Amino acid sequence: MDVDDFHNRLRDLYLPPADRFTMVEVPAIRFAVIDGHGNPQDDEGAAAARWLYSVAHLVKPLVRERMGKTFVDPPLECLLWVDEMSDLADGNRDNWHWRMMLVFIDWITPEKFEEAVAKAAAKRGPAPASLRLAQLYEGTSVQIMHVGDYSGVAALCARLYNEFLPQNGLRPNGAYHEIYLNDPARTAPNKRRLVIRQPVTTEFS
Repeated sequence: MDVDDFHNRLRDLYLPPADRFTMVEVPAIRFAVIDGHGNPQDDEGAAAARWLYSVAHLVKPLVRERMGKTFVDPPLECLLWVDEMSDLADGNRDNWHWRMMLVFIDWITPEKFEEAVAKAAAKRGPAPASLRLAQLYEGTSVQIMHVGDYSGVAALCARLYNEFLPQNGLRPNGAYHEIYLNDPARTAPNKRRLVIRQPVTTEFS
């Protein structure tokens, strides 16, 4: 998906309603990613986020030149998956695997990405071994906006996996996905906004 298509789809992809689950078709999108294990809100996840933004800010002038006034910093995103589904539905994050991600539009070449990583490493030290560019295609997905403290996410996940999906003949078809629309360190708990997304397929596929 090119930069104009991505910009035109931002509302569909990143601003779902908060009062109900909705369906969306998510195209292939390229990200810079770092992998980890455990609660993504812990120190390891925070360090991964800082690394991703360090690299992104070094290519930011290229993006702003192409997009002009329409440019906004991409939100931090995180894929999460588990060995036991109960850990996902129950919100037991210590057992989760995660992939922290930032959108990197396709016209930012791998060479420019590697240059940015090298510049960031010169200031921050060695880059995380898993830092790379990766394409993600989620396709048909269910999503909803969560507004408020992150402690409420577990109950929303329980509704998604225990009620909405089975009631609609759906099952997960890929990693659970969180999109953090604001920085929790700078946002009051009651004003935090988080998109919850789950790629799905039908029970009979």
